[in-house]
Amino acid sequence: MRVYLIILSLLFCGAAFAQNSISGVVTDETSQPLPGVSVKVVGESTSTVTDVEGKFLLKPTKQPPYMVEISSVGYAPQAIEVKTLGQKLEVQLLNQDINLDEIVVSASRTPERILESPVTIERMGIKDVKNTSSATFYDGLENLKEVHFNTSSLSFKSINTRGFATVANTRFMQLVDGMDNSSPALNFVLGNLIGLSELDVQSVELLPGASSALYGANAFNGILFMNSKSPFDYEGISVYARYGKTNQKLAGTNDYYDFGIRLAHKFSDYFAAKANFTYLKATEWIAGDERSMTNGGLGHGVNQNYDGLNIYGDEVTTFIPNVGQVSRTGYYEEDINDNSIESVKADFSLHFKPMKDDFEIILQHKVGIGSTIYQGANRYRLEDFIMQQSKLEVKNRNFFVRAYMTTEDAGNSYDMRFAAWNVNRAWKSDQEWFTNYATAYQLSSAVMGATTTEAAGIARQYADYNQLPNALQGLPQFGSGPTGGPRYMPGSPEFKNALATVIQNPDLTKGAKFIDQSQLYHVDGNYNFKEIIQFAEIQLGGSFRSYKLDSQGTIFTDFDGPIRYDEYGIYTQVQKKFMDDRLKFTGSIRYDKSQNFEGQYSPRVSFVYSAGERKNHNFRVSFQTGFRNPTTQDQYIGLDLGPFALVGSAEDNLDRYVETMNVSAAGQALGAPATVTLSGRDAYNSNVYSVPSVQAFALSQNPADLEIVNVKLVKPEQVKAFEVGYKSVTNDGIAVDLNAYYNIYNDFMSTSRVIRPYYGTVGSDLSDQNVLLGLQALSNGDRRVYQVYTNTTENVTSFGFGVGLSKKIYKDFEFGINYNHAQFDFDQAKDPSFIAGFNTPRHRVKASLGNQNLFKNFGFNLNARWSDEYLWQSSFADGMIPSVTVFDAQINYAVPAMKSVFKVSASNLFGNDYLQVIGAGRIGQQYLVSWIINP
Repeated sequence: MRVYLIILSLLFCGAAFAQNSISGVVTDETSQPLPGVSVKVVGESTSTVTDVEGKFLLKPTKQPPYMVEISSVGYAPQAIEVKTLGQKLEVQLLNQDINLDEIVVSASRTPERILESPVTIERMGIKDVKNTSSATFYDGLENLKEVHFNTSSLSFKSINTRGFATVANTRFMQLVDGMDNSSPALNFVLGNLIGLSELDVQSVELLPGASSALYGANAFNGILFMNSKSPFDYEGISVYARYGKTNQKLAGTNDYYDFGIRLAHKFSDYFAAKANFTYLKATEWIAGDERSMTNGGLGHGVNQNYDGLNIYGDEVTTFIPNVGQVSRTGYYEEDINDNSIESVKADFSLHFKPMKDDFEIILQHKVGIGSTIYQGANRYRLEDFIMQQSKLEVKNRNFFVRAYMTTEDAGNSYDMRFAAWNVNRAWKSDQEWFTNYATAYQLSSAVMGATTTEAAGIARQYADYNQLPNALQGLPQFGSGPTGGPRYMPGSPEFKNALATVIQNPDLTKGAKFIDQSQLYHVDGNYNFKEIIQFAEIQLGGSFRSYKLDSQGTIFTDFDGPIRYDEYGIYTQVQKKFMDDRLKFTGSIRYDKSQNFEGQYSPRVSFVYSAGERKNHNFRVSFQTGFRNPTTQDQYIGLDLGPFALVGSAEDNLDRYVETMNVSAAGQALGAPATVTLSGRDAYNSNVYSVPSVQAFALSQNPADLEIVNVKLVKPEQVKAFEVGYKSVTNDGIAVDLNAYYNIYNDFMSTSRVIRPYYGTVGSDLSDQNVLLGLQALSNGDRRVYQVYTNTTENVTSFGFGVGLSKKIYKDFEFGINYNHAQFDFDQAKDPSFIAGFNTPRHRVKASLGNQNLFKNFGFNLNARWSDEYLWQSSFADGMIPSVTVFDAQINYAVPAMKSVFKVSASNLFGNDYLQVIGAGRIGQQYLVSWIINP
């Protein structure tokens, strides 16, 4: 009988426990299910989150009645009373007025309200990703305050915050689930090549200022954090399919395809897994800028030394006596690549919670394969470029330890400038072509009495097509004669075969392919002592990184094997609140050491004061430092680009870079040898001439115009950043965000171009015969141009401020507007060879208007951006970027019965093609239709 009663009691208790559960579903205003919503029983630790269908199940320990709190960022929280056992809840969360009250982690490596962040921070959440008016969520980052894009390609966009950035923005860091997205060999982010699918974005946080105190080297002018969804919290299958058209004046109208799928499943409270796959295919924004990079008119018809910006092959030039400086005929960029864009991303992760709490072990692998265009010193076609990351991470609410490896393979990538040079040479050598040109030019002048313009046209026709006017047929010719048929024409079988051969050859004297199989190994960790130490929140962390450069001598001087070097860092941070938690102090310091440079200390101090009855008026002031180590290219590049050579300035690289140069006949007549051997030491730590001064000397022939410089080896640069800010939500619902900053840069890293004569010496003593011989070498063209990596000794400063306002202006209409000002200061006269490369508009205005519940299941969003004219400077080309106004728009319609959202979007609506990077293609329009299932 006793056993029976025990069994009956257990059954009764089990039934009572089963009945004491709460289930329900959470939707938004359009009746779409909301995944990842927090559901918590007030007064106890029982909590959960909704699944991909918005459903949840809770099993509290207490008996009704009690309150359940339901909340999600971007929505007004709700508290609902549970009165009966087994009650089912149907909850609809309403969009919340923009209030700057979201929780962020990146600013201090600990959760805090964005209002209390010690530095400027921008955030994009799940709702913002869904409502973006841009083609992708990553493109939508351009609508955030402080963000300016440098667009090299339709699929390669580089984020610029607070200036001093080219496409290769080595002053900006991007972390995806804690992993640095930078290329191991290039040291900058390749857009979203190996980032996130928009279906898997949990949040995006942007710190636009220096962050080295917590994140080390290269967190210099900004850092972006992209965090993915956990399969424990977001289960199910989500899919998007996007089709549309791109339109550009040069490229015409073309198809655009984009597809993504996310699969996630929680097998138990101990184990979950997820996988993502995305595929994008489109046509490139074609670059076709024909402006001349040399003195003279547009085109070879009026300028025999014409060098078009996006025409390659015409950089090969020589001086012909009695003719002048002449360049070969080149090919347009669109002839040298197929102008296609393709991107494939996939990632897989396994998540373990062995103790059924927040202790988690994550195994993750990411791969990105892409074909796009990157602009550095030249224009590069990245063809089948592969980048992979593998990670092991252990974490809980107080600590994390992660180790990851990044590998890359350049695939079939090639330099488009070298491709054009060597397709030309595959048909006819430079020597023969210029000899043909000189032959025809002098014959037409002597026999036909042709003008210089007519003679130049006849000479080019002969050199390119082996055709002479009838008046010159049959006359004796001197020099080498024509070879084969006419010049390889774009699209012809001969051209295609020559190009296919050239781009598979890594020997840059004959080919254009570059090899890169570099790797990066990284370990970092952090511990927060907040549950051990009570008087303040103290954190301790550190990192170790190892580079392995492997280009087989095609980029770096690693012809004899991979180059390796290491760096490490350690930091600590203290946070403490005072004055009834109104004043928050944050102090941190970090020490970093790179193998090739002296150690760097990076301190940060900030105060945030929360005024007002609701602590909603937040004032902040901060001082922090940042530093940037010279990149792998700054240290170890050794690349002959033809007109000039890139030589890294690491001490051991100077002797590794060696080249043999041919001396002209005029130079040999002066007693110089037929060839000379130069090394990296001829560019660094020895007297050389600055390029601008040699150009001035060429015009004046006055030696006094020559400037002698002595280039020092590059070292890390530092920035001291002072910032003040104010954030608030007023009583009438206006969100206000103000900030101002002032940066002081020391040892600012830059590139310069210098010239070394093949023979003679560099100097100002004209009584020295060796100095005079060096001047003669300059006049004979017997000189080497180097692009060197160094630091300016002069002061560089920048400052700016931003104003952001947002409000729900009428019913559910949300309006936002912001203004950013940015500029820098540098005395160019004190360092004429210094190239700042600020590349940022002084004035920028952005505005948005949206309503996600205009009427049932229908919403829209409109974004507008304006920036004024500014100067673009880079190693590829300089020029002015015109002012531009851009409109993006989207409308969406939800169909709850299909768990779907349909969206129509347009980028650069009503606008003309516009430019963001001198040398890149102008940005056209995109018109897209999207279908998202389980968004």
